[in-house]
Amino acid sequence: MAGKGRDIINSIEEVAKELKDAAHFIGQRVINREEMIEQAFCALLTAEHLLLQSRTGVGKSLLAEQIFSMFEGASMFRVQASKEQQPDTYFGGLDLEQLKHGRIVHNTELSLVESHFGFIDEIFDANDFTLRALLSLLNERRLLRGVQNVASPLHTVIAATNYLRVSEVTEALLDRFLFKAVILPDKDPFIQYRISQRYLVHAGRTVVPPKKIPYERLKHMHDIITGRSDDFTISISSELLYFTNIVIRHYEFLRNRALHDAAKRGEDTDFYISPRTQAKSLDLLRALALLKGRSTVHHDDVSKLYFVFATVGLPDDIALFRKAYTTVYNSLTASRGFDQVTILLDFTELLETIRLDPSLMRQPLSQFGDTQIRRSFFEWVKEKFGSEQPQDQNRKMLEQFVTDFVPVCDEVRELKHSVERILAQTMIVVEREMNRAD
Repeated sequence: MAGKGRDIINSIEEVAKELKDAAHFIGQRVINREEMIEQAFCALLTAEHLLLQSRTGVGKSLLAEQIFSMFEGASMFRVQASKEQQPDTYFGGLDLEQLKHGRIVHNTELSLVESHFGFIDEIFDANDFTLRALLSLLNERRLLRGVQNVASPLHTVIAATNYLRVSEVTEALLDRFLFKAVILPDKDPFIQYRISQRYLVHAGRTVVPPKKIPYERLKHMHDIITGRSDDFTISISSELLYFTNIVIRHYEFLRNRALHDAAKRGEDTDFYISPRTQAKSLDLLRALALLKGRSTVHHDDVSKLYFVFATVGLPDDIALFRKAYTTVYNSLTASRGFDQVTILLDFTELLETIRLDPSLMRQPLSQFGDTQIRRSFFEWVKEKFGSEQPQDQNRKMLEQFVTDFVPVCDEVRELKHSVERILAQTMIVVEREMNRAD
């Protein structure tokens, strides 16, 4: 078991049930917010932050505090932001003796710096100076102020706001919140009836759950998701990884096309997904698999990446991501597209093996393993060339395989172009090393 004294997890299914029960309990308390609760659990599992935006009085504070109340053994910091506040509201009061010597040192006890969870209400009411000071704590989990450099156990912050304030600092702040949601008032009479029922019982207060999840257990789940656990692994296949990146790129294209149309009306014209956000979405995929009790990521998990690339609660954003997912999925599902992607990606691994050790080209290609995909390659070799070829035919076979490969869709065709470039680069390395050896 990774981590001495760590709370034991017997199975992924056990974890999924525990989280499902917790989400159900919150859903009974905060009505009609199931999707945002799932998004919040994804934020907790990936140790990221969540921003909730809505008009006043729709239960942002209740949602955040009820979510954090599901865990035991974790400290929570709560504050309502205001323009008058200084960084010491979040980092602790200044040490006056150190200040006399010109050094800024905060007494971090009971502050956000020493907390596991944080809830910041009306975060955009804080002044830019204070928000700028928060950036490193939210991102690097360190207090960096003056001569002070302190590591923080901060796991997840949920912030709430009634509005967005645009400035250079707030744009940087928004980037620290990987998950974003907008809570729209629901005027459906039955939903309002259920909310009223809950209010009559609990008067808008958080409720102590019958069972809490140990915070150490949440940290262990995070280690599983980020590949740091020795006892459990959640895997993502190569073809699914490639598929994910195509979906993300297509969504980015669709968003920018929509913004281009909006530019004619004088609105913003650029939507950009950073490589950092794209990489973190892989943790989200593994979190989604864990929530479903699986140790392997499936294609339908990719359909929920709008949790990070769109704003939950905005139907148009979500619909656009689902359109990107459906378009790419349907294209690759038709005529063995996914199979072709897997074959080409496995072929690139074969080329990488040769590039790292060019002397292997002097030996029969059949030595390079016996996976299902590589068997497909060698079946093609026998069909094309007959029996095993002499060693000097290896290059010809590799190049002919790519030449004869007929993509079934645009996504595979683009991948084939990349494979052609990798093959050419590999053969240059092989030729150089062979000449050197001779």
